[in-house]
Amino acid sequence: MQRPETIEPTAGAARPRRIVEVDALRGFALCGIFLANVLVMAGLDGQRGGGPHTSGVDQVAYGLVMMFVQTKFYLLFSFLFGYSFTLQMDAAERDGAAFAPRMLRRLLALFVLGLLHAALLYPGDILATYAVLGLVLFATRSADPGRMWRAALWVYGVVAALYLLVGALVALVDTGDDGTPPATLAEQAAAYRGGPGDVIGANIAAWPDVLAGLFLMGGMVVAAFLAGFTAGRRRLLTAAPAAGAPNRTARLRRILVVGLAVGLPGGALMAAGTVGPLGARWAVPTFIVGMLTAPALSAAYASGLLLWFTTPRGARLAAKLAPAGRMALTNYLTQSLVMALVFTGYGAALYGRTGAGAALGGALLFYVLQLAASARLMKRHRFGPVERLLRTVTVWGRPTPRVRRER
Repeated sequence: MQRPETIEPTAGAARPRRIVEVDALRGFALCGIFLANVLVMAGLDGQRGGGPHTSGVDQVAYGLVMMFVQTKFYLLFSFLFGYSFTLQMDAAERDGAAFAPRMLRRLLALFVLGLLHAALLYPGDILATYAVLGLVLFATRSADPGRMWRAALWVYGVVAALYLLVGALVALVDTGDDGTPPATLAEQAAAYRGGPGDVIGANIAAWPDVLAGLFLMGGMVVAAFLAGFTAGRRRLLTAAPAAGAPNRTARLRRILVVGLAVGLPGGALMAAGTVGPLGARWAVPTFIVGMLTAPALSAAYASGLLLWFTTPRGARLAAKLAPAGRMALTNYLTQSLVMALVFTGYGAALYGRTGAGAALGGALLFYVLQLAASARLMKRHRFGPVERLLRTVTVWGRPTPRVRRER
């Protein structure tokens, strides 16, 4: 059976192979990132039970996100960033260009985009973090894949030990704190429902808390980068069927089973500590357990999808997800723009005024629209608008051919 891996049509010159599986995984990760971010933009993140609008539907919706989404999809995205780093190395070699200046320009552009994104739209931006932590990959890119994999395990081990220490200390101290103080929530709501200046000010004011969170998650991101880089160097997502499909299939099945066995209980515990029935004292420890088991569930998602993509129905799903993944940066920023228009004073100012069920339902609906729009756009262009801008900076103005429409 033919795997969902295709070669893009050419436009006057040979083009590199598009890896549909990688694009499809990236498109899938976009959905999870959106579901996690919309709770923050709606003013619901960090509030036990999902905020003031706590109907049964909202409780269930919030709990499902905590169990299956929270902290899982940014790791999948990070893994794919590491994998794509190797593709950038291959592209530079194929073009006969020096890799170092190209990648440094790319990381700088990501950093600038991230700062603008964090100030104007969404303070929980991940682009600037990727740009900074991407320097780790840049500095270690010549290392043997085996060493990179061992480094990923070592980083995860150190982070896990620190997390467990923090969780144990927090569990020993019952502060009775049941979330952010109401006065602080009211102040945040007023700012995000205000004018553009108020919104930008609130975004920037949130940076210290965001940076603290990113500092805690940075080790996990680096570990995922290194794991993705290892997978890219070993071409684990592009093994030819005749050469390695049986071993690849068996390996993916093992990852799926172990990932679900480890990740699902951890996700359930995270949900129990956030939505209930566990008290506020256990919110941080259970969240930490969920974070430590999140890589297992992320790996299960990826391996399960890769297995499904080899079936006829799975190949059709990959074909629907891949266009969104090809323009993931554009879609990610568009999601933030739409959320800002809905929840802040840029538009409807619904911050803190909607429940988790409505916010998540709206996000899913818009994601479906993004899939359709991405498919249409990718039929006419090689890159999304922001991807084209990033590529221009990366290759320093080298012209990017467009896909010619077939007649």
